[in-house]
Amino acid sequence: MKHHGKIIHLLLLIGCSLLISFISPSDSSLEYDYYRESCPQAQQVIRSTLRRIYDRNSTVAPAILRLVFHDCFVQGCDASVLLDRTVFMGSEKDTLPNQSLRGFDHIDIIKSELENVCPGVVSCADLLVVAARESVVLAGGPFYPVHTGRKDSDHSFPEISYELPSPLDDLPTTIARFASRGFTVKETVTLLGAHSTGMIHCKFFERRLYKFGGTDQPDPSLDPEFAELLRSVCNSTQIQSQSESSSASPSASPSPSTTSTKSDEERSMKMDYEGRGSGFGILYYRGLLQGKGILFVDQQLTAGEETASWVRQYASDVSMFHKDFAQVMMKLSSTQVLTGLSGEVRTNCREVSSSLW
Repeated sequence: MKHHGKIIHLLLLIGCSLLISFISPSDSSLEYDYYRESCPQAQQVIRSTLRRIYDRNSTVAPAILRLVFHDCFVQGCDASVLLDRTVFMGSEKDTLPNQSLRGFDHIDIIKSELENVCPGVVSCADLLVVAARESVVLAGGPFYPVHTGRKDSDHSFPEISYELPSPLDDLPTTIARFASRGFTVKETVTLLGAHSTGMIHCKFFERRLYKFGGTDQPDPSLDPEFAELLRSVCNSTQIQSQSESSSASPSASPSPSTTSTKSDEERSMKMDYEGRGSGFGILYYRGLLQGKGILFVDQQLTAGEETASWVRQYASDVSMFHKDFAQVMMKLSSTQVLTGLSGEVRTNCREVSSSLW
């Protein structure tokens, strides 16, 4: 069995390597081994430092995976999401879609290690996409090659952060949001498989459990027993009354729980609720087929014929999902990048190097 697993892993690595020949980055200046002369240790430094952090705190993997998505979806993979607010510039961190982002301190640690080895060489944008790849591997997902050579943005784009997909989006909205960034329906289903790992706070799904869509009933697409489990996790005895439209689509922000005896950390559900090692992708897609999608945006993937077809295929073929996930992460990581003379290389990922700011 072990031997069989090693063969599958080897085939995935070979397949990912072949992808380099078929998927060119969005800018020809990106290279597979950009730092081979200027900082040949770069990827190893990122990998080893992240592993040390992960051994103490496994939540770093989903946190960084989420960071790279929120970065690349907004004006491309330029590390703009890492910038702190200044008197001259707002921060993407302060926007509503990004207020629950974590992992910034871990990025700081990795960047410090890189600066010790190769001062002023490796960009924060490259650090983030490589760290995201390593996070996928740590979470049980596939390895995939990452092109490097990105430069960091000297601006933040808080206003564009509101174009990020919402956990409350219905299927047409989700497809439209991803299509606006060049992703197909299939790629949308694949990317959402990243929800195989991490923690989700009750505020993002709680309204599915009680007065859904202006009714006195829970979301009908949610398995009743699973809904009861989620209610026990959230431990809310009262939901704040709110004015809702008659539409069943929860497009507004989730209402906070008004009564709870649990801390914020306790009022969260593990996306991999059967435990780490249960299979990156397997639990997520099989759960959707059983009405056990935690987020509305996830469960909605079963509401369309084409998306549901991909959910069924991924639920039954983890190798196919890993191959497709590797491919779409390569595409995401090469979205609208800055290269060459565009952008800069920050020495501190939280602030631009230009004296203008």
